[in-house]
Amino acid sequence: MSTANLSSLRLKYREKKEVFLEQNIKVKEPIALFREWMEQALQTEELLEPNAACLATVNKDGKPSNRFVLLKDVTDEGFRFFTNYGSNKAKDIANNPNVAMTLYWLPLRRQIRIEGVAEKIPQTDSLAYFRQRPRASQIGALASEQSTRIPSREYLDDIESGIKAKLGPNGQVPLPNWGGYLIRPHTIEFWQGQTDRLHDRIQFRRGPGVEKEIDETLVHKGENGWVYERLAP
Repeated sequence: MSTANLSSLRLKYREKKEVFLEQNIKVKEPIALFREWMEQALQTEELLEPNAACLATVNKDGKPSNRFVLLKDVTDEGFRFFTNYGSNKAKDIANNPNVAMTLYWLPLRRQIRIEGVAEKIPQTDSLAYFRQRPRASQIGALASEQSTRIPSREYLDDIESGIKAKLGPNGQVPLPNWGGYLIRPHTIEFWQGQTDRLHDRIQFRRGPGVEKEIDETLVHKGENGWVYERLAP
């Protein structure tokens, strides 16, 4: 993208947004608010993949790494994504299940930061979702041992061709070493950008002892065990 096009894009989204106020949050808990913001993102034409999320993990040596995944489901328990269980991210989670996930929606000038603990979902749930995927995606997941070294693109194409030949046009694709994770959040921050840089940041937290911090001045009681607070931008 040229500098001129980038400047034009910035101007397009420079108008001041409505301030994000605590009293305008209908349900004082973050999962309901996340769903509300996601619904608005899904209705925003400029956002091609609003469920694209940057997932951060830490390996056994304490080194962080991040990459984009697709957020596939949001439940009252947390946030689900799927991956190969032999991938680097899966190895990191096996060693340290503490993860962070961020979604950023430029047209809406919004960001959501999620911190929590990741755990594998039941294999039956992973299989059910795997069967819903397009057959080509199922075969691709079976062909690729994610994050392992391979000699060439042709090597991967040969494996894919071999699977297709073995299964035929209608053979069921077996579930590979692949499945879902649930991130159980303990912190979720909602950020609404403002052109004067006095951005709105409201953070929800839950966990042992958080309700003892409630003082109705800085830390407020939310619902379902959550507390919330405004952070300086």
